Amino acid sequence: MAVRFTDLSLTICAVVVVVVVVFHGFCIGSSQAASEGGFSIELIHRDSPRSPFYDPSEDPSQRLQKSLSRTTFSLASRIRLNALSGGDGSPFTVITPNDGSYLMNISIGTPPVQIIGVADTGSDLIWTQCKPCTSCYKQLDPLFDPSMSSTYRNVACSSSQCTSLDQTSCNDQTRACHYSYSYGDRSYTNGNVAVDTVTLASTTGQTVAFPKTLIGCGHDDQGLFNDRTSGIIGLGLGPVSLISQMGQSTGGRFSYCLAPFGSESSLLNFGTRADVSGSGTVTTPFMEDSSARTFYYLTLEGFTVGDSWVPLFRPSASAVEDATSDGNIIIDSGTTLTYLDPDTFRQLSSEVASRISHDPMTEPPEPLQLCYENNDITNQAPTITAHFSGADVKLSPLNTFVKLSETVICLAFVASNGDRAIYGNIAQSNFHVGYDLENKTVSFKPTDCSRF
Repeated sequence: MAVRFTDLSLTICAVVVVVVVVFHGFCIGSSQAASEGGFSIELIHRDSPRSPFYDPSEDPSQRLQKSLSRTTFSLASRIRLNALSGGDGSPFTVITPNDGSYLMNISIGTPPVQIIGVADTGSDLIWTQCKPCTSCYKQLDPLFDPSMSSTYRNVACSSSQCTSLDQTSCNDQTRACHYSYSYGDRSYTNGNVAVDTVTLASTTGQTVAFPKTLIGCGHDDQGLFNDRTSGIIGLGLGPVSLISQMGQSTGGRFSYCLAPFGSESSLLNFGTRADVSGSGTVTTPFMEDSSARTFYYLTLEGFTVGDSWVPLFRPSASAVEDATSDGNIIIDSGTTLTYLDPDTFRQLSSEVASRISHDPMTEPPEPLQLCYENNDITNQAPTITAHFSGADVKLSPLNTFVKLSETVICLAFVASNGDRAIYGNIAQSNFHVGYDLENKTVSFKPTDCSRF
C-alpha cells in the first residue's frame, strides 16, 4: 500500500495560526484554576479558512510558495544575529517579526482588551502597541490604552523585573523601566516595561487570568510588522516569556500535538493537559544556551536510515563560542523543515537516495534539496529514526517527506547555512510533544493528533 506523504502546501505548522482556548471540565477564573485542571489552545493553520490571513483566491501551490518564503530565513540564521548589534548599540533579538509562526488571541488589562499577537517560541517578551503611540506601525485593531486598565502598572527602574530583560534603560522623569528591542530585519519596538493581567478566553466564554504578567507597552514600533497583528507574544524559555511566567500555575508544563492537514485543529496544552506518558513515550533532557537562552536544545546523537547509522556532526568552529557543550539541535515548533549541518545532511540524503531507484531532480525547488518527480518513491521511502539522548523517535514518511505537487516529492530535511541544527515541526507532526520546565525534559509520544 502506498504511503501517504505530507502535502507541504497544506501542513506548514510553522506558519501563522490563530489560537482559541478550549477548557476541559472545569470553571476557570484564575491561574489557580488552570493549575487544577489544565487547559488547551486550539491552533488554526494560517492558510485555513478560519485564519484572518486566509486568501481564497490562492491555490495550494501559491500558499506553499509563500510558506517557504516565510521560513527560508531560518531560525539558525536568526540565532547568529543575536550576537550582532544595531546602530544604536542594542542587541538583536532572535526573531524576524514578519515571518509570523503563530497568531495568538489574548486579552490584556482590566477590563480585558483583546489583542492579536504573533506567538513565537523563539522570543520571550510579550508586547503590544499602546497609546499614546509616538511612532507606531499601522494596525487594524485599536491600540491598547493602559490608562483604561485598573491593573496596569509601569515597572520601576530599580525593580528586579526591569533587569530581567536584556535591554532596558531608565526614564529620568518617571523612573519607569524602558525597553528597546531590535529584530534581525531592523524592525524594532520601544516602550515601557509593565505588569498587567493577561487573560485567555474560550469559545464558551470561560476565561483564565494571569495577574501581574510582565509585558512591554510599545510606544515606538516600526518595521515589517503586519497590520493584522498588535505585537508579539513570547513563548520561549527565557524568564519573561508567557510560558515561563505561567510556570507555577501550570506546573511548568506545556505540550502540543501538531496534526497533519485535513484535521480540524492542533492543540497547545498547559498544566495537567500537557502530560505526555504511556506506551510509546520517550523522554530526553533539554539544555539552555547562555548565548541564546530562549531556545530548547536537545542532544541528537544521529539518525538511522533503514539499518545505516548517520552521526550528527558537531557545529563548525564558527558556531557561537559559549554554546552548550551538550545540546546540539534546537527543537522548534515554529520552523517548518529540519535543518542539519551540511555534513550530516549530505550523508543522510545520500543514504535516503541510495534506497530510491529513481534519479533525484537536478534543480529542486528552494529551499528543498532532495526531490523526485515520481510518485513511485512512496513505496521506497526508508524508515528514518532520530536518536536523541535516551530517546529514539521513529519517524514516518509523514515526518520525513513533503509533497509539493501531484508529481514532486521532497525530503523534509535540508542543509543549514547557520550555526545550529533545528528539529522542525514536520518532523514533530503526529507526535504529542511535552515540555517539563521543572525537570528540563522533552517527551515524544506517537499520536494521531487529528483525534487528540
